[in-house]
Amino acid sequence: MEALKDTMTGMMTLFQDRMTNFEAELRDAPAGTTSRDTLVLEFTSFKKFILEALDCLQKQVDLLAVGLDNLEMRGRRKMVLLHGVTEQAKEDTAQVAAEVVRCHLKLTDFTVGDIRRCHRMGRQAGTSKPRPILCKLRDVNLRDRIWFAKTRLKGTGITVSEFLTRPRHRLFMSAREKLGVNNCWSKQGLIYVLGSDGSRHRVNSMSDLDNIMQVSDNIVSPVASAQSSSPSPSPAPKKARRAAARK
Repeated sequence: MEALKDTMTGMMTLFQDRMTNFEAELRDAPAGTTSRDTLVLEFTSFKKFILEALDCLQKQVDLLAVGLDNLEMRGRRKMVLLHGVTEQAKEDTAQVAAEVVRCHLKLTDFTVGDIRRCHRMGRQAGTSKPRPILCKLRDVNLRDRIWFAKTRLKGTGITVSEFLTRPRHRLFMSAREKLGVNNCWSKQGLIYVLGSDGSRHRVNSMSDLDNIMQVSDNIVSPVASAQSSSPSPSPAPKKARRAAARK
């Protein structure tokens, strides 16, 4: 899908460049001839048609990308990521994950049999930072029990997160960068943020995030201007302060 979107972008750039060059040649051609005037009209009509067709194709590609992303996220409903779990050589990752769930999340009935698939994500980088553990669980209800018990991990250095698709992960990280870690979270694969006014928003794309940022800037700027323009209170006379102190 990413390759298809890149191809569409390349096609649009190519058409724009070719049309720009052709327009330059038309401007340099002798004016007043019937053939030239006819060619200009035909070119204008053709350019409009091409741009409308490309715009329509781009919208269809975007809709297809959203549909595939939703389908992929639906297939990840039973998955969670465990971050900060100490990594050992030749470890049994499923046993490690089950131990974390039993000991730290207090789900004492959890066993290795509740895990369908479990492994570390990425390659070993040779650093002290452990790789996250990806767990696919037996059913969605078990996944939800782990998700809602994650508050018990506070202070342990271990965290639980959703296994987001690549577009959603990029959107989530961008939201955290712009709005702060405490103002962004995900739930059931959906991304939510808090605006500067404290209102909650669901963001589905970068354009949604940009709109929220723009609204936040519009709210903050007038408040800052009002505070800077308001006169500071003048200090009370010394005699008045002394009288107030005696009282």
